[in-house]
Amino acid sequence: MPHERLRVEIQRNVAKALAEDIGNGDLTARLLPTAARSQAKVITREAAILCGCAWFNAVFAALSPIASVQWHAHDGDPVEPGQVLCDVLAPTQTLLTAERTALNFLQLLSATATLTRRYVEAVAGTQAKIVDTRKTLPGLRLAQKYAVNIGGGDNHRAGLYDGILIKENHIIAAGSIHAAMNAALALAPEDVFIEIEVENLEELDAALDAGARLILLDNMNPNDMREAVRITAGRATLEASGGINLANVREIAETGVDRISIGGLTKDVKAIDLSLRLVNGQG
Repeated sequence: MPHERLRVEIQRNVAKALAEDIGNGDLTARLLPTAARSQAKVITREAAILCGCAWFNAVFAALSPIASVQWHAHDGDPVEPGQVLCDVLAPTQTLLTAERTALNFLQLLSATATLTRRYVEAVAGTQAKIVDTRKTLPGLRLAQKYAVNIGGGDNHRAGLYDGILIKENHIIAAGSIHAAMNAALALAPEDVFIEIEVENLEELDAALDAGARLILLDNMNPNDMREAVRITAGRATLEASGGINLANVREIAETGVDRISIGGLTKDVKAIDLSLRLVNGQG
């Protein structure tokens, strides 16, 4: 993802998250003296792949120009239970107002990166790449896709605007695989990829005959995937999808498919358990 696009996305994410949480002001933080400053540390209670430092930093920067964050680990680093991830020095009101939003970004994106890394490690030694999907949390797609990259995975299309994926309903509406592919080939600019979904080997043959160069094998069993690889013989990139989990991803990778797309990387994540604790306060 281009650096400038990501920077803009971080600012957009943080502004919306803070507006959602703070509204007209943090009533509880007003109990504290405005001049007070405090130091805090963020600790992880479980093993993870760290991700989301820039979002965490941006939350504090948005609330106080004098807040500072010193990181002891960085995006992509493995961290262990009890490890101190960073130290924060800021006005006490800022620390307590920013705490939940900053941790929300860090725990979610670290969870996505961590789960992705587990899948990447599970298929190590095969040619299969782990790929994400559009099954992301609303408003956080680019953030989660960044986290997938940090975990070692690859990104599918960012949205409906930068790639054509012809699914079952598109084929039904168009009338046939050939009709859908012909329309896509006539429509798509050179820099937009075209992928078509097939559910069986007969449909695979039709897609290849129609000129498909990227084919999604939807919910096929491993035996059919192996046969699909044999039939395709390198004429198209094959992507497996549907019903894939950590228990079966290795078997699927060993069929010889090129890509394995997994919606669970971004939609089924369980947040990493993190804690922000004040170390001391300064009047």
